[in-house]
Amino acid sequence: MKKLILSGIVALSALGVSMPAWAQELSFWSWRQEDKAQYEKFIKAFEEKNPGITVKFETFEATNYNTILSTALAGGSGPDVLFARAYGGLENVANAGYLLPLDKSNVPALESFAPAAIAAETMRSTKVTYAVPFASQTMLVIYNKDIFDANGLKEPETWDELVQASEKLKGAGIMPFGNGTATAWQNEVMVGGIASTLMGRGFYDDLMAGKADFTDKRYVEALAKLKEITKYFPDGFIGLDYASSQQLFASGMAGMFVGGSYELANFKKQNPDIKMGIFAMPGMKADDEKLVAQYFDGGYAVNAKTQHKEAALKFVNFLASQEFGQMFADELNNISAVPGVSFKDPLLAEVAELNKNSIPYIMLVHFRFGEPSGSVLLQGEIQKLLSDKATPEEVGKNLTTGLAAWYEPFKK
Repeated sequence: MKKLILSGIVALSALGVSMPAWAQELSFWSWRQEDKAQYEKFIKAFEEKNPGITVKFETFEATNYNTILSTALAGGSGPDVLFARAYGGLENVANAGYLLPLDKSNVPALESFAPAAIAAETMRSTKVTYAVPFASQTMLVIYNKDIFDANGLKEPETWDELVQASEKLKGAGIMPFGNGTATAWQNEVMVGGIASTLMGRGFYDDLMAGKADFTDKRYVEALAKLKEITKYFPDGFIGLDYASSQQLFASGMAGMFVGGSYELANFKKQNPDIKMGIFAMPGMKADDEKLVAQYFDGGYAVNAKTQHKEAALKFVNFLASQEFGQMFADELNNISAVPGVSFKDPLLAEVAELNKNSIPYIMLVHFRFGEPSGSVLLQGEIQKLLSDKATPEEVGKNLTTGLAAWYEPFKK
């Protein structure tokens, strides 16, 4: 039936008859090259239910995606539907008027999304939403269950227990952590994954209320502990890049890895036999609230100049549906932002549980809206801290001073 409909469309087109909105090919751009096979599967499910609409999925290298997309949109072209960044990355594109506003009138499912997810795809100044959030990511500690079991270890409940576990692994000839920090953004991951519990929810709340900055004792002491635990990182970790770090953990040479929930699928792909567990970094005392750092990873947006608005919105409504969210979680082993999705993978279900005790991944969520970017500042400062070129106090001061260039609460 679908072939008959499509052949009819081609015939009408040849006669110069204008096509209805549903009889269109949509272009769909993404930076997720590694997910292409899964997205083509998702698209097939959409096309089967929407005869006449076809979707061409195109992927680009992640680091160049923003430039390629902005250039195309500025030229009045670009895709019909696109992956959009979140937070500050979204505002750069939305501010230029390239994206179609989305709300409950054209994407009704948005009304049920979590406020934090919607905020990630909303302009702060106008409160207009421009994309359907697609995933959340969580900074935590991943560990190799077989290594822990073989060494009689359990998930640590206190900082001292973490140190003791690290010592035991080191004594057994196993790297306690596989992490390196030569890849700049990994320095920010270290702060989210290691320091969130240590700085505490109270610090985060005070920071957002304008009652604290990064010179606060709670933040500075958390950075000191971060530096302390890196004695259990691989020798020469400052020169160890991201891919090499991943291999150390995936191969079973390291017992733990500080990273995002996005690592779980990747490690399983590298080593199908690996058995993993996860935990939130413990605090100094067993009853300290254990926190993970969470952020929303991007969204699906519509080109404001698309010639296929009706079809594009139909596709975006599919991407906002629970049907799609469930496929996303099942196929990509990732935390979908769509409400009501269940997680068949036990580790994903555990991530979702840990997210109930989270604070935002601070620099990405709150401090990428101006220059200098909080993430760029933090990544450089942590590298200096770990290279013994700055103290925790100096890092806190430099972060606050740098952000004061555009962040009003720090200008006092």
